[in-house]
Amino acid sequence: MSAPELRPNVSVAAPSVINRTLRNAYLLLSMALAVAAVGAGIGLAAGLGWSLGMWVVFMVVFIGGPFAIHAVRSGQAAILMTFAWTGLVGFLLSPLVNAYLSMPGGSSIVFNALATTAVLFVALSAYAVISRKDFSFMGGFLFAGMIVVVLAIVANIFLNIPLLSVVISAVAVMLMCGLILFDTSRMIHDGEANPVHMVVSLFANLTVLFSHLLNLFSFLSGED
Repeated sequence: MSAPELRPNVSVAAPSVINRTLRNAYLLLSMALAVAAVGAGIGLAAGLGWSLGMWVVFMVVFIGGPFAIHAVRSGQAAILMTFAWTGLVGFLLSPLVNAYLSMPGGSSIVFNALATTAVLFVALSAYAVISRKDFSFMGGFLFAGMIVVVLAIVANIFLNIPLLSVVISAVAVMLMCGLILFDTSRMIHDGEANPVHMVVSLFANLTVLFSHLLNLFSFLSGED
């Protein structure tokens, strides 16, 4: 889960800069999602199992990858690292997807989670782009909320309370929706926004959103 960058409010960039940043970011994001899908497909074909150890490995890669990419800052190396990271994230997430697919009605759970993720992302991004509203004021709240969610997830590993898991997922979904608005707003209001870094943040938002929607749809289907 990537933390939002807290920076002073910046006036809206020139329309040409906004359009170029949005175009580059969304093109790169679509390619990154395709690479992640390939990684997930390879993982599903390999039949990897989901376990606590796999979750730890996934979290190390998921959290550590953005720091490595940000260290490179920009250029071809950052783009290649982004593709490598998204592909690995898809591969490591495949055991979780496979676990839901193995449930009765699992295909519907995964499809509903994917479809809802796509609809929410398109709707929220479109709203931020069309309205041109500045959502930077949400940064502090979203960052604090993510810390609480991470701590709750770790605690529930030991408590193993199903209802708490559902509550955590519901809160996480709302936070990711807020982060999509926040990050899209940054591309509009920050003329120096790096498309690669924005893609990393948006991809992280979508991954977390999808994983928690899986949990919610599983609960709603009665298979949790």
